[in-house]
Amino acid sequence: MADDLASRDTMNAAETAAESAIPQAELDRMTDELIAAFKTVFDPEIPVDIYELGLIYKVDIDDDRKVDIEMTLTAPGCPVAGDMPGWVENAAKSVDGVADVEVRLTFDPPWTPARMSDEARLALNML
Repeated sequence: MADDLASRDTMNAAETAAESAIPQAELDRMTDELIAAFKTVFDPEIPVDIYELGLIYKVDIDDDRKVDIEMTLTAPGCPVAGDMPGWVENAAKSVDGVADVEVRLTFDPPWTPARMSDEARLALNML
């Protein structure tokens, strides 16, 4: 799968670039680095990162470089529900230029395996 958050309707950087005080090249760099950071966070019960699992629903970068992340879990009763948002926050904060991060969990819409990338399906022998 290409590392294009916009194609997965999770990143609004491209849509807001014309309105943003952050130069497009900087938004592109931050987007790429956020994707890489998300790919370092794994669901401990599934050997696939949260980005490829499709757990990241939305990411917004505002003019103050605050990153708002909306994400879900594979199930509401996930044993790491209390920990994973913190892991995602720490990963996003590691990106150069990010001033602040807020992570919100949502279960609307509920996660389904249809949100997984082909890379995740391949890793889980689901292709």
